[in-house]
Amino acid sequence: MMRLLDRYLIREALAPFLIGLLVFTFMLVVPFLIEYAESFISKGVPVQIVLRVMATLLPSALALTIPMSLLLGLLVGFGRLSADREFVAMQACGVSTLRLLRPVGALSVLGCLATGYIMLVAVPDANQRFREITFGIVVARAEGEVRPRTFFEDFPDLVVYARDVPLSGGGWNDVFMADNRPGQPPATYLARQGRIVIDAEMQTLELVLLEGTRHTADAAGAYEVFQFDELLLRLDPATVFPREGPPLGAREMSIAQLRVRAAELEAEGIYPHSEYFEIQKKFSIPVACLVFGLIGLALGVSNRRDGKLASFVLGISVIFVYYVLLWFGQSLVRGHVVPPWLAAWMPNIVLGGFGALLFVWRDRVGDRPIRRPRSPGARAFRFPAINLPVLGILDRYVISTYARIAGLSATALAGIFYISTFLDLSDKVFRGEASWGMLAAYFWYVTPQYLYYILPLTVLMAALVTVGLLTKNSELVVMKACGISLYRVALPIVGAAAVVGGTLFLLGETVLGPSNREAEALRHVIRGGSPQTFDVLLRQWVVGGDGEIYHFDYFDPRTQQLSAFSVYEFEPGAMRLARRSYAERAVFIGADDDATSATWRLEDGWTRELTADGETRAFLPFTQTEARVEPPSYFATRPPDERFMSRSQLGAYTAQLQASGFDVSSQLVAQERKLSFPFVTLVMTLIAVPFAVSAGRRGAMYSVGIGIVLAITYWVTISVFAALGTGGLIGPGLAAWAPNLLFGAGAGYLLLTVRT
Repeated sequence: MMRLLDRYLIREALAPFLIGLLVFTFMLVVPFLIEYAESFISKGVPVQIVLRVMATLLPSALALTIPMSLLLGLLVGFGRLSADREFVAMQACGVSTLRLLRPVGALSVLGCLATGYIMLVAVPDANQRFREITFGIVVARAEGEVRPRTFFEDFPDLVVYARDVPLSGGGWNDVFMADNRPGQPPATYLARQGRIVIDAEMQTLELVLLEGTRHTADAAGAYEVFQFDELLLRLDPATVFPREGPPLGAREMSIAQLRVRAAELEAEGIYPHSEYFEIQKKFSIPVACLVFGLIGLALGVSNRRDGKLASFVLGISVIFVYYVLLWFGQSLVRGHVVPPWLAAWMPNIVLGGFGALLFVWRDRVGDRPIRRPRSPGARAFRFPAINLPVLGILDRYVISTYARIAGLSATALAGIFYISTFLDLSDKVFRGEASWGMLAAYFWYVTPQYLYYILPLTVLMAALVTVGLLTKNSELVVMKACGISLYRVALPIVGAAAVVGGTLFLLGETVLGPSNREAEALRHVIRGGSPQTFDVLLRQWVVGGDGEIYHFDYFDPRTQQLSAFSVYEFEPGAMRLARRSYAERAVFIGADDDATSATWRLEDGWTRELTADGETRAFLPFTQTEARVEPPSYFATRPPDERFMSRSQLGAYTAQLQASGFDVSSQLVAQERKLSFPFVTLVMTLIAVPFAVSAGRRGAMYSVGIGIVLAITYWVTISVFAALGTGGLIGPGLAAWAPNLLFGAGAGYLLLTVRT
């Protein structure tokens, strides 16, 4: 039976554990919430299915965040006891460090059991259910995967391009399709409408084209045009319906499935190091809770006065060391240096030994803090004070505390992103399917996006904790007694939030889009895909400024030559082919002064002019001729995508599409969001200040918990309104600004009602 002391210590560690679990899990789920939830809601996927998809993401995140949160909970909880000198009182009453093992051991065992269940049962089931649910959504709404004015290449040997894709569904308008399936002559299809017809039960896949023409040419030069009112093309169902559903990855497999896979590889003469390593990891990661519990007790029980913040840093450092050892062990397995079991258990062995030694030392000298050795002339590191001339003493004091907490929060949240990303992609490196250089480059390019996610939550947590500490320590009471209102105290915090908001806006206008494009391209390649249109040199399909379509096998930017160059020109306002040209090579000659068009020399090719009925009006073969097409820079630029564009670029692109008569609801929402989202730092700060004053007496951890609930609510609101705007249910401006308006109104009410 637990005594009063045990219950008290567990309660102290439990609150930061739960808050850390909420923070870390939320941060890992946010990217998927944006990527999947908004897309599903805008396409009309039922809310219950969206919630099921989000629920399947939780076990994978919890397997990572439970051990981390346990360590941080112990360190932060015990850090509070150390800062308030409660451990001094315990030692004076004869409570030894060994006695504290009982409550810490109970928490660690519970964490171990929970993590073990998640690793052995929940993660394989949830990951596979996630793949099956999203697979079913894609199958049910395959035609929605074709984006307007984007070449869709997911069907093997087919390229589909649609000028317009109605958000209401029902197919595509003005369709261009290139068919290069083996066993038949290459064909080009042009149709007024197109759609995909899928029968999941019968596992059939048909592409339906309405009111169009098919253009084919054989090796002898014969050209044929076939007109149709409705055409059905039966595609290979294996491209959409794998025989056994979506393939399982190592992390989706249970232990029995991993052993079967290992036996199959051994029968083929391949040593299944990854499968054996994953089996051992399903047991070693839960045991890490016991190791973290021992380390948390040894590091947390002290008489130091630096309290929670130093404990926060210690926890992140230990977690980082653990996963570095785990990655290093997997690389040793890859090189056949150590067996898989040793690699998986090496972090527990190393850190467990360190924790045991530290615990013995702590039990003997419990009243001495841990200090690293320093040279006689060295000075202890302190967070630099903010000393701007325009700030007064009070402002510098508040902003220094704010900056210290913000820095620690940002470091911790960034560490979670990097650790989870590495665990997700490192297997490809260890298998030899990607290089360490590619992974390092991916981390470099994805960092701006991580900052975009982290900074709003960092600002919120820093404001809550700073004002909460001022309230708890009665410093805010003293300030009010001196005639300084809450508004004046919060002024530097609001100013810092405005600076961070401006940083978010500048980030979105400069490096965020290009970095995201590079990161997505690298991630695609690391996961085994081909560069496709991500790579400039392999971008084979391009839409010209006047609506013509260009195709080429290769573009050499050094010599400015295009190989196997084709030009498809259409009649104005209709998807009917008016002229088609082909050249073995196209060599750039020169550009106009305005650089909007250029002269190219076409070599060894032909030009075919067609009537409205598809008949050949003229056929002109040539050895060499000149043509006016786009300049070389046009072929070297990336295809337009609102995800990779700044607000100004997206505005110009949206105006161009709108002038052409396309539905630009999604582009308008994205454009408004790029302007509205940076204001989240101000809105969250204005909410945080009155909340922290009300909750400050209950401690900083309570304030952080409130902040996370607010952040989750805000992100969900953003996703829902964005999906509604993309679906055309509300206006783009309202969709983008409604979350700020709602939360801003709440902030205004709280600021006007709180005691200042």
